[in-house]
Amino acid sequence: MGSSEKAGPLVVKIGGSALAATDTSLDDIAALHRAGYPVVVVHGGGVLISQWMQRSGTPPRFVRGLRVTDPSTLEVVVAVLGGLVNKRLVASLEARGVRAVGISGADGRLFQARQADPELGLVGEVVAVDPTLVHLSLAQGYVPVIAPFGLAVSEKGETDGTLLNINSDTAAGALTKALHARMLIFLTDVEGVLDGARRLLPRLLPQQARALLEGGVVAGGMIPKVEACLDALATTPITVIADGRRPHALWDIVHGVPLGTLITR
Repeated sequence: MGSSEKAGPLVVKIGGSALAATDTSLDDIAALHRAGYPVVVVHGGGVLISQWMQRSGTPPRFVRGLRVTDPSTLEVVVAVLGGLVNKRLVASLEARGVRAVGISGADGRLFQARQADPELGLVGEVVAVDPTLVHLSLAQGYVPVIAPFGLAVSEKGETDGTLLNINSDTAAGALTKALHARMLIFLTDVEGVLDGARRLLPRLLPQQARALLEGGVVAGGMIPKVEACLDALATTPITVIADGRRPHALWDIVHGVPLGTLITR
């Protein structure tokens, strides 16, 4: 795959595990950046959020795999995602010679969201994406590093300044769609999408992926990843879910090495 400047960016979703010393994901992002690929990073950080909540004596609660977010939990989410995780990633990329900029989903109204379910509290579903700030950063040669929370908006698109927690996988899919990206790559801690016998499924068409979701074969944390891939396919031709612990998985995927699960139109 060439690195034509006219092509859309690569969107890479990484978990907090990418901060591990043995992970090569950030090295690959730096190498792709040097090779002329525009790269956008969306990160999670759920494990660290839970650790900070437990330190403060607030046990995390989940409903259907999603974090219940009350006002005190939201403070931790914003502090950990927008502060600690985001700035560590920016600093790590800068240490690799990459000009990086941290952006939250609230900046420039990047992610606009509505409360998804009262049972989940301050958790949002994305209703609009304004990628202007991401485009401006890419045009100036930066790698945008996105923290996944956004502004609560009313039916009329107005906001009162309330922030909402957004699932990082869902955020990555919505941003990919808005950017008309060339590829969305999820780097996770499993091999990819597995069938009922726990065997890797190397390639899926959208209808096959939906059948796996409806049949309960895709479960847990893989659900929002597959759903995000399906969302992104509206404008983006290729999505991949792969094991980011494999050395240089990201570089290899971008250069056509078959890894993980490819979900494509």
